[in-house]
Amino acid sequence: ITNTHSCGLTRDGTLRWMSRVLPEALDSAWGLPVAAETYDGFLNDINGHHVSFDHVASALDSATGGAIEEGSVGGGTGMIAFGFKAGSGTASRIVEWHSSSYTLGVFVQANFGRRSNLTIRGRRIGPQLVEPALRESTPRAEKGSIIAIVATDAPFLPHQMKRLARRVPLGIAITGGYGYHSSGDIFLAFSTANPGAALAPSGRMAHADFIPDVDIDPFFDAVVQGVEEAILNALVANEDMTGRDGNFVPALPRTWLKEKFG
Repeated sequence: ITNTHSCGLTRDGTLRWMSRVLPEALDSAWGLPVAAETYDGFLNDINGHHVSFDHVASALDSATGGAIEEGSVGGGTGMIAFGFKAGSGTASRIVEWHSSSYTLGVFVQANFGRRSNLTIRGRRIGPQLVEPALRESTPRAEKGSIIAIVATDAPFLPHQMKRLARRVPLGIAITGGYGYHSSGDIFLAFSTANPGAALAPSGRMAHADFIPDVDIDPFFDAVVQGVEEAILNALVANEDMTGRDGNFVPALPRTWLKEKFG
């Protein structure tokens, strides 16, 4: 996940990395990496093409499990949401199903929304936050976007994963995102369950576990709640930023928030 003008390079860089680290995977097959983007041209010199193949390789080589850094990191560095500094955010939920516990996590690159619509915990607070204001040394184009990735270890079939992805906009709407014109919204969902299903040998019946549709609602709850929290985390885990041409984006005032919400 990167900025708009680096999308092709990161896709190609991933293939270069695979040919170095996993050459056997491409010996008699092909790779189709998924690269996605949101626009950061207000803060970033986007036409400078500063992301390189080395950056892609470094990100993949250093990828680890554990806590995810939030805020102005990676592809989220130059992003803005509701007129405040935003970027990368994540959240997760544990869903109990019968005797099993499953994790559902959400990652967002938040770059959308008008300040007047910002809503936190059901309270539309945007109109109270006229200040601190952005400073525009160059005109700011209205280009709002968000990417959300939903990941779970719960077993679902592809059509069920699509249903999970389609609940992402509900979480966005809770924060005050209305999907305005020019907003590029991309939502993907995947499961790590059933790892052998796609590799079943020829001539034998393949099997895949899945939770029945009638029990999917708690996972819908987890998606909606996770998206809302991830967006707010992307805002809270941030500081003021001055970018290209002196363009300035303030951080969401945390002291003010603490006074309002405790």
